[in-house]
Amino acid sequence: MEKSEEYIEIQSVMDALDIIGGKWKFPILFSLCSSTKRFSELQSDLKGISPRALSNALKDLEVNDLVTRKVFPEVPIRVEYSLTEYGAELRPVMLAIQKWGKNHRKKIFGR
Repeated sequence: MEKSEEYIEIQSVMDALDIIGGKWKFPILFSLCSSTKRFSELQSDLKGISPRALSNALKDLEVNDLVTRKVFPEVPIRVEYSLTEYGAELRPVMLAIQKWGKNHRKKIFGR
């Protein structure tokens, strides 16, 4: 592989990590793999996340077309978040990383 081709490959990985990286984005996406969720359900799934951090991460994921936000005109207003079709393309990646994480935890902490 040429240097410029290698750079493009590495840049692609960096681009992906820029969008799904950070402390909370990947866990949010993983949580939404199982079902559509309300803000409070996501907060419950992600122990330790502040409302502001969750809100900011959801906005970033929405801008990048990975998550959709649906507002229901009810009183009180109900808002639900779900993976877009594009975001759902990450499911196999997330499941593979989750499986690797389980194995890694066993290997490191199972000693």
